[in-house]
Amino acid sequence: MLAYLKPKTLFGRMLAIILIPLILVQVITVVVFYGRHWDNITRYMAANLAADIAVVVDQVPTSPSPEMLRQADYFARSYFIFTTTWQAGGIIQSNSAQVTSTYAGRQLNLALTDKLDWPFRMDLDSDPDLITIFVQYPEGVLQIEAGRKRIFSSTSWLFILWTMSTTIVMALIAIMFLRGQIRPIRRLAKAARQIGLGRPAINYRLEGATEVRQAGQAFQAMYNRIQRQISERTEMLAGVSHDLRTPLTRMKLALAMIADDHARVELEKDIAEMENMINGYLNYASGTISEDVEITNIIDHIQNAITRDIGNNPAIHFTIPDQPLPDIPLRQMAFRRAISNLINNAITHAGQCYISITHQDGLITILVDDDGEGIPKEMRRAAVKPFSRNLAGTSSTGVGLGLSIAKEFATTHGGELLLGDAPSGGLRVRLQLPV
Repeated sequence: MLAYLKPKTLFGRMLAIILIPLILVQVITVVVFYGRHWDNITRYMAANLAADIAVVVDQVPTSPSPEMLRQADYFARSYFIFTTTWQAGGIIQSNSAQVTSTYAGRQLNLALTDKLDWPFRMDLDSDPDLITIFVQYPEGVLQIEAGRKRIFSSTSWLFILWTMSTTIVMALIAIMFLRGQIRPIRRLAKAARQIGLGRPAINYRLEGATEVRQAGQAFQAMYNRIQRQISERTEMLAGVSHDLRTPLTRMKLALAMIADDHARVELEKDIAEMENMINGYLNYASGTISEDVEITNIIDHIQNAITRDIGNNPAIHFTIPDQPLPDIPLRQMAFRRAISNLINNAITHAGQCYISITHQDGLITILVDDDGEGIPKEMRRAAVKPFSRNLAGTSSTGVGLGLSIAKEFATTHGGELLLGDAPSGGLRVRLQLPV
């Protein structure tokens, strides 16, 4: 249960570390310190007020004369700032609601019960500035009015308000500082995600605390090291490509001079197969790294792959989605190469190829289905590895890099390549790309 309630973000956890002790300290202060302080002060004020009222009541005998009442009123006004009124023949009523509903009212009731010998009634509700005590005499009721501040302290709510306001102010200050500390971490995480999706982290700069700057420096060093390795790999592959194609070109020129047509045709086939193999190796080795990322329209590039790379084969069926798809940053040539490989695999190993696209939950999913024999489930993991051929037990051409190139493209763009069963019984290739 506690793990479920624990904040998931770093900002939430740091804020909880600061606010929970702060709130606990404030609650303990209010409950323990202020509770005892308020209890003692209230009982002290109630006892003093009851004692003053008892002194005034003692000034009025059982059967007071008008002169005695005037003297008692003068005494109460002079020494206690009370006002008294005599109600001849009056009968007291029951206590008001605040006598039992408030702590101060209950303490005053107990103190008066201890001090007075006559029945009495308290009214704490009628006047916002006064409390009224009615004392029952045999011949009437003595009414005593005292200031409300004699029993109700106004500082209690000020103390609670001050405690709450300081907590809120400190919480706002903590949030302001925490946001400043969390922002560099979020930017570092965003930059790392961009790199993971195969996109450049353009606007990232070092900022924040020392530890965050150290992590950012390590990240930049790692990124620069990867880019340097990629550049060296690209330059090496360009040299290899040139070195391999040069002798093949010489072999083609030599073949043109052979008089035996049958031998020349067979050798040309071997050279063409070697060229295809070399191109496959280079495409897989170069992958998608030496190309810049550009904003790409998925539908347009699939259509270009069908028309330009494959040649409008009637066996290819492309279903364009009804809803427009968002443009996403991709390496466009690598994307066309991956799509062309998937379509060529479907046409080569089956009769028909069906392409569809969906967009849901921040993912664009490209489905390439065929009506062939498919790939058994236990062989699908090996099928996406380089140089995997003839997994379904049928004759195979090529070098076994079609699915590997598509999988590497998906991985370098933060996506995934999955194999499954097509509705028509063949193989379904699911290429997922994050938006």
